[in-house]
Amino acid sequence: MSRTLRRYVVPRAWRHRITSSSCSHRRFSMSPSTTKAQQGEDLMAWTPLHIKEEELLLSHTLPIGQTFRWVETQQDFYTGIIGSRAYQLEQLDDSLRYRVIARGKACEDDSVDREEDLQELKDYFQLDLKLADFISHWSSCDERFKAVKDYYPGARLLRQDPVECLFSFICSSNNNIKRIHGMVNSLCRLYGSELELVDDAHESQQGEKLFMFPTLEQLSNASEETLRANGFGYRAKFITGSVKALNEKEEGGHQWLMSLRDVPYKEAATELMTLPGIGPKVAACICLFSLDKYEAIPVDTHVWQLVTTHYRTDLKKKTLTPRLMDVVENTLIDKFGPHAGWAHNILFLAELADLKKRLPEKLQTPPKRKPAKGESSPKKKAKKKIKMEAKSEVKSEVKTEVKREGE
Repeated sequence: MSRTLRRYVVPRAWRHRITSSSCSHRRFSMSPSTTKAQQGEDLMAWTPLHIKEEELLLSHTLPIGQTFRWVETQQDFYTGIIGSRAYQLEQLDDSLRYRVIARGKACEDDSVDREEDLQELKDYFQLDLKLADFISHWSSCDERFKAVKDYYPGARLLRQDPVECLFSFICSSNNNIKRIHGMVNSLCRLYGSELELVDDAHESQQGEKLFMFPTLEQLSNASEETLRANGFGYRAKFITGSVKALNEKEEGGHQWLMSLRDVPYKEAATELMTLPGIGPKVAACICLFSLDKYEAIPVDTHVWQLVTTHYRTDLKKKTLTPRLMDVVENTLIDKFGPHAGWAHNILFLAELADLKKRLPEKLQTPPKRKPAKGESSPKKKAKKKIKMEAKSEVKSEVKTEVKREGE
């Protein structure tokens, strides 16, 4: 998957603020138990989340290719699903705010727990980790990081549910963010449970339905034929194959995935790669975005260019292979330590076509040179060289054999 950001995020000073009455601040008080009669109004109440954009900037976190469940409906205004809750998030000048606009059946009882709503967000955005402390340390370790960090504040890693993360990244194979969004939403629409919007939320959603990500039990109803008919292509067999393999786990597929949070990174990645459709890069994504493996580095073309340009120029003329993926990963781990995946996430933003434009030209990684018209790419040149060498060896052997026969 190419994690290419679809839009350039304009400077905050230029941003238009949402002023509609539906987005106005509301003060509210919560009793220990809120009745269902009160639930409609309370669900749409805004709650401030007091966190600076240096610690969390939504535009540097949600649309960059680590999750595919969020939609930016207006500038700095996102709607998405975490577990069995539908949230709306708005970035403000000095903090952000959120509200829950729907809940699944697991949340529907006679009381609404505001603390659980908040805790879900804190866990998802891993707000117990202070990004500023890491950035200070990484800046002291690396000049490249120190030079670009201020251009990409608040870029956090998410802690997603492993089932959702796994099947999302199976969909990412040879794909782009827009199509992955479509596939993940199709999985939810076809097999997930629908969330019931509160009355006030219907207008803002304009009739669009929201769905939870399907459980493994629900995904067991998926057939390769149906998935192919809905545009999943060859990934359909990987989805149904992985569902089957996970359901065969003695402790259950979800519990097996959760248990991988407690084993070392490489062991978790190796286990994941026993499932259909999961190679080294997808395994690294799942480990980094859902299994607490903060040192994991998903090596794609952006990361390869980053490392070969700024850290390992000796690899520049080589072709990326699984062995070199390990070399790239270890290079960044040696540089940034056990949270290298977090550091790489910030450096990664500086490699995206839309976001690298905000860097001074001298800091921008030069674009990969395309072969001139009629000129072969390095990969084609290498293949041609091997072919010519093979032909040369054959000719040499023939000449030797003819000479021997003449003698």
